[in-house]
Amino acid sequence: MKLLVLLLAILAGVWLWRRGHRIEPPVSGRPRQRQLQHMVRCPVCGTHVPAEDAVTGQRGSYCSAQHRRDAEGA
Repeated sequence: MKLLVLLLAILAGVWLWRRGHRIEPPVSGRPRQRQLQHMVRCPVCGTHVPAEDAVTGQRGSYCSAQHRRDAEGA
């Protein structure tokens, strides 16, 4: 019986020790704010894409070079 109590005490100690040594990601003081992106609408298909990724043509901004060629005939 003493051996069983000793074994339970050792297991409880190991469990508590491992629980206290978990690696957790660092917590920052404030949450990161995401940058908002300006979106433009493709006049051919209506898809909204970020302005920096859009293909610019003479008549506006398009989601791809193929849609620019289709709309402008270039």
